[in-house]
This record gives sequence, C-alpha cells and structure tokens, in this order.
Amino acid sequence: MKNLSLMLFALVLVMQSQVVCQNSIKIAFWNVENLFDLEDDPHTNDNEFALGGRKDVTPEIYKLKLKNLAEVVNEMNADLLGLCEIENRFVLDELDRFADRDYDIAHYDSPDFRGIDVAMLYDAKQVKVVFSEPVQVILPSGKPTRDILHVKVEMKNTDLHLFVNHWPSKYGGAEKSIPKRAAAAKTLRKKIESILSKDTNAEIVIMGDLNDEPTEPSVRDHLGASMDFADMDQEKTILWNVMKPWHRSQIGSTYKYAGKNMVYDHLIISKGLTDNQGLGLVENSVGVFDGEKYRQHGGKYDGYPFRFWAGNKLLGGYSDHMPIFLEIR
Repeated sequence: MKNLSLMLFALVLVMQSQVVCQNSIKIAFWNVENLFDLEDDPHTNDNEFALGGRKDVTPEIYKLKLKNLAEVVNEMNADLLGLCEIENRFVLDELDRFADRDYDIAHYDSPDFRGIDVAMLYDAKQVKVVFSEPVQVILPSGKPTRDILHVKVEMKNTDLHLFVNHWPSKYGGAEKSIPKRAAAAKTLRKKIESILSKDTNAEIVIMGDLNDEPTEPSVRDHLGASMDFADMDQEKTILWNVMKPWHRSQIGSTYKYAGKNMVYDHLIISKGLTDNQGLGLVENSVGVFDGEKYRQHGGKYDGYPFRFWAGNKLLGGYSDHMPIFLEIR
C-alpha cells in the first residue's frame, strides 16, 4: 500500500511538471472587431464605444459582445488564441470570464491612436509560455503603430515562436497606406531573420490581420511569405503562407469587402515546421472557423461575416473577420 501511494505521488508530480501538451496543440487567430470597454480613455480615440458615445453602447450591449465572442472562442477550443482589436487587459480578463477554459493572457499596451492592441490567450495546462515581448513598429512618419506580439512556447523540449500581428489598415487610401504595412512587414522580417540566424530550422508561426492579401508586396516581398511551398523549399522565400485554399476562392474567405472574398487574416509558418524534425504542421489542420450562423444571409451583404456593428447600427453578430486556425505537433 505504501509503495502504491509513492507511485501515485510520483505520477502527480510528473503530471504537474509536464504542462506542455504531448500531442498536438491548436493555434488560432481572430480579429474580434473592436472589443472596447465602456470607459472613455482621454489619451485614445475610443469615445464612440464609451458610455454616452455615438454608438449608444450600454452595459447590456457590452455584455452581449463579450458573450458572442466567448461563444466562438469556446467552440474553437484553441490552446493558443491570438487576438487583435482589443482595447486593454481589462477586456481580455472580461472575455476570459465568459470562456470555458481558464486562459492566461499575454498582452502589452500599444501606442495605437485608437487604443487597440494585439494579445494572446493560452491554456497554461496545455502549453508552456516561457517568454513574451512587444515588438515595436515605427512608421515612415517616425510615429509608432500597433506592436507585434512575440510569444515563445516550449513544446516537446523545442521552442515554438509565435507572432501576433495587426498591420496598419487602408484607412485614408490603399496606395497611401502601402508604406505603413511595408514598415510592419520589414520589422517582422528582421525579427524572423534574427531567429533563423541562430537556428535555421527554428519553428515559427506568424498570425494576424495584415490588411493585405497574400500576393501583395507587404506579405509576399517585404515579409518573404509565399503561398507556394516550393518557393520556400527552394529558398526563394523564407516563409510559407498556408492560406492558399482560401485566396480568391468561393469556399469561404476570412474577410469580405465590396462583394469580394479576401484573405486579410494569415497563418504563415517557417520551414522548420515542414522538415519532419522536431515540431511540425499537422496535415490538413489549417482552416477558417466558419458556419452558417457566423455569416450574414440574404441581401446586399449575403455571405459576409456576421459582424457586431455596421457603422453605428447594432447587428449583434460576432465580428467582421472570420477566425483561422492550424495544429502543430
């Protein structure tokens, strides 16, 4: 009996020490469309979502937003979830209260003029986060924009680098804003190249709303991510963009604008996740988290993501972007 007790005690210690999942982990990303609290921050342009703002947001509307987002988060059931368009740590804690899993949070305040940040929720029972940092992005004007979040996870005694992005939008004109996204892409590439210079087989996952499609220069040229695996395999590019099945496809995009299916939300991986050594991308695991209830039906916006706001009109949906995911093991 004493030996059995010792064995059980040892088993508990092993289980407690091995917080990293030994099989696959699910990694997801989602632009949650303006998750703001109800306070008017005098230092940012967030007043439209505050109490008394032009959207007439109430505590009930704010709670509905959180419940709807949590519904998707729970159904996705990701081990790690990158998020963008979140205002602060407070709304992340609020969202976590509605989630089935007890997520830990990696987040830093960004110098965005609207006050929106990127973040990552992670299940510490399944993944071991050993490091995180904000990567500052400086625009051609010399002003900072939203940080890139770098999170390092230890999995099967291997480092997995994750980068959560929300690059500058096309607000103010697509052509005029090209240098802004190029600056974000070059900043991220410099960080990636630094990691690869120390380990050419480093395992890296890049996720985010890049506000450009996979074939646009910021993604293809400045970042160096191709949708064709052969380009990376032949070292023409350093990264593989795994969103090709959804690019210019009718099967379901991540975003829709002016009636056009678009891929603004990306999952991009390094060669180290395809070389059959260490960690690897699970075959056929990449997807857009889609469903009838997450899309609008009928009328001018048929097939669009079922968003929460349309201007100042409350639709009561989820987001104007669809979540995306993959699995690593």
